[in-house]
Amino acid sequence: MKKLFKYLKDNKRYVYLIKGITAFIFPLLLCAIYCGIQGKTIFNVYLPNGEWNDELFYFKQVEGMVHGGFPKGYFGFNESHAEVLSFAAWSPVLVFPWVIWGTIFGWGLLSPILCNIFLLCATSAAFVLITKSTWKQMISLGMGMGSFVLFERYMLSGMPEIICFCMVIILSALTYSYLFKETNAKLILMLVMSAVMTLMRPYLLLFMILPLIICVRKKKAGWIISAGIAFIATLVSYACIKKFLGAAYFTPLFSMDWLTDFATKGFGTGFHNFFARLYYMGREFIKYSIEGVRSGFAPGAFFVTYLVVMGIFAARSVIDIVRIKTAKNEKKEKLKSEGAFNRIIIEINYFVVMFGMLMALLLMYKLEEGSKHLLTFIAGGVFIMAVLNNKAFVKNIVFAAVCIFFFMIKGTSAYDYQVPFWSEETWARQTVWEEKFDANMTLADNGPNFDNDIIWTLSDYQYNSNAKKALKWQRLYSIPEGFGISCCEQGYVIQNIDNLNSKYIVTLTDGDIDKILDSKGKELIYRDNEVSFYKLR
Repeated sequence: MKKLFKYLKDNKRYVYLIKGITAFIFPLLLCAIYCGIQGKTIFNVYLPNGEWNDELFYFKQVEGMVHGGFPKGYFGFNESHAEVLSFAAWSPVLVFPWVIWGTIFGWGLLSPILCNIFLLCATSAAFVLITKSTWKQMISLGMGMGSFVLFERYMLSGMPEIICFCMVIILSALTYSYLFKETNAKLILMLVMSAVMTLMRPYLLLFMILPLIICVRKKKAGWIISAGIAFIATLVSYACIKKFLGAAYFTPLFSMDWLTDFATKGFGTGFHNFFARLYYMGREFIKYSIEGVRSGFAPGAFFVTYLVVMGIFAARSVIDIVRIKTAKNEKKEKLKSEGAFNRIIIEINYFVVMFGMLMALLLMYKLEEGSKHLLTFIAGGVFIMAVLNNKAFVKNIVFAAVCIFFFMIKGTSAYDYQVPFWSEETWARQTVWEEKFDANMTLADNGPNFDNDIIWTLSDYQYNSNAKKALKWQRLYSIPEGFGISCCEQGYVIQNIDNLNSKYIVTLTDGDIDKILDSKGKELIYRDNEVSFYKLR
């Protein structure tokens, strides 16, 4: 055994290989354990049993891209649609890894789950290899990943959050590696990655700040010009995606009133409204956080965990700065040689990025809907914390304790934390609906257009009652590939009942819309006790 350890020590490439394999396997192992605790396997995950309706839109859009280059029907809200092609409100850049996966391996209900797991496995291995993590740092990383169970929840979902996690983690690894050994190739890759991340989700522009600063600090015209071009090109590209490829949502995805007030109402009113919004949203943020501690309310739990991670980076940066400031010359040189200055840059940068996102959340987003966007920053923080200091596990213990409290002890909400697993009842129902949809929906070749669209009525009132029920939208996983989905509110459908653009509609059985469609003689294709499917024209 001693000879083996000595051989591995003398041949570091094998040590790195073992570390990479270990890091690759770990996320897969966590998913297997997460499912195994519930008596299931990864292959039992079944999206039509889920309650996250965003998954439906992402899944069907990618299906349309894989099989036809783009969906042939419009994805939108109240029959809104993109000016060009047929994507919903979110950038199609967000799901490009899924499109590649689907093109190579095919696209089915398990595809996003398998791709998510592979992406985080590959990212975990890449992070360890790029940062040349020690075994202690890998233990620290394992503690963080094991306690933050939302890694597993989102790997086992049809949500693209894992894609964002992976992009942030790889960029963080490159940043770490660049600061310890500067190369132009790493800096270029940092700029490219941060630009792509911004096209995926606009708030990820915050991660472009450090690469831009590094370019400017080089004090070379070529780098400064390149940084400026990269920044402007990113903003222009995002604006074009938003204008031409994104459908208008029910309400604006984020509020910019606090900014436009400066131009339209003057600086005095602008500053007043700016601080007023911060104050009132800050109060709501605190209320959500308290509720998270009290009952495990998921957005509140995300908020508190986010603040803890941000606080760890703030505390670590202050501790390291004080340590260097108070160190004697010889000690200071030793700290410098050990990379203490580089760690401070990383700590301060990540604190600034997280603080910037917190301000963006308070100023521009709806708190409950925006809370899940904070998870990307927490996930990146888990990896960065692991390599900042391998001599103390205090930060890991604090973070793990917070995660165990919120996501294991308090995290009992089935909606937020329960992975959807296969059931014979759901599978049988989906099979019937797939047969009905396939037999009665014909995809027009000249898409995108409304002939290839089906309306999903969000909710409706039971006929002649005050009981409003959400539609069982999971049926729509079974519509033929290439069709678009227009998510519509009840009021919009009733108001425009004679002038709806879409060719098909699913609505609540025995609901107001169902009765109106029936009274107007619209063609009923199929109905069960929950959902009715009509052809409108």
